[in-house]
Amino acid sequence: MSTEAFPYLTRLDVLHAFGEIIDVPALVAANSHPWYNQTLCQVNQSVVRLGVVQGEYHWHKHEAEDEFFYVVSGHFLIELEHRVVDLRPGQAFVVHKGLLHRPRAPEKTVILMVEAAGIIPTGDT
Repeated sequence: MSTEAFPYLTRLDVLHAFGEIIDVPALVAANSHPWYNQTLCQVNQSVVRLGVVQGEYHWHKHEAEDEFFYVVSGHFLIELEHRVVDLRPGQAFVVHKGLLHRPRAPEKTVILMVEAAGIIPTGDT
């Protein structure tokens, strides 16, 4: 599934190399898209991504990869089939591989994600 088929701004290029300082507040301030996702750096076989999000993502899953979400600011919801995970700043959650989920942000929210470098953000389904 291509990330280009969705109304999200998803940048999979690694923005910063090893040894560079990553200015997250500057990246957040420069963004105006309602669902922005930028790969910040690579750590071993994983990547750290910045999300500046508001609104709803679509239902999807990743068959082979877990996803880690950490809320920097705002309010982030992860809908699962039988419950909703409600996250506030300083809280985190791991969505286990194969689990159908839909992220939502009722207000402008900043999140950091850690996931496998080869993951397709929009999911396998």
